[in-house]
Amino acid sequence: MGYHVVDPDDLEPEPDRPSEMRYVSKAAGMERMGVRTYTVRPGEEIPLSGMHYHDEQEEVFFVRSGTLSVETPDELYTVESGQFFVAEPGSPHRAHVADDAGEPASVLGLGAPPVSDGHSYEGE
Repeated sequence: MGYHVVDPDDLEPEPDRPSEMRYVSKAAGMERMGVRTYTVRPGEEIPLSGMHYHDEQEEVFFVRSGTLSVETPDELYTVESGQFFVAEPGSPHRAHVADDAGEPASVLGLGAPPVSDGHSYEGE
C-alpha cells in the first residue's frame, strides 16, 4: 500500500508553461492518472499548444475559484467556480482565462491515462 500527502504549494511550477502548473501526480509517483494544479491569470491559457485534442486521454478541469473559459470549435464555455469541464478524447478545446477577467482562476486538472497524446487542432 502507498499513501501520499502532497501540498501543491511545496512543488515548483513546471518551467516553460503558459500558466503556473504544478504536477501533483508526478510528486506522488502516480502512473494511471495525471493530476495538476493551475493558477491561470487573465490572458493566460492552460495548454502548451492552444486549441488541441487528445487521442486517448480524457481531460477534466475543476474550477476551484475564478472563471475558466474553454473554447471549442462550436462554442465558448464559461466554467464557474465549483463546476467541471470534461473533454472526451478527440474533442478539441483550449482552456484559458479571458483577458478582461477580474481575477485569476485556480484549476485542478485531471487526465487519464496520463499520456502525452495532445495534437494541435487547426480546424476543419
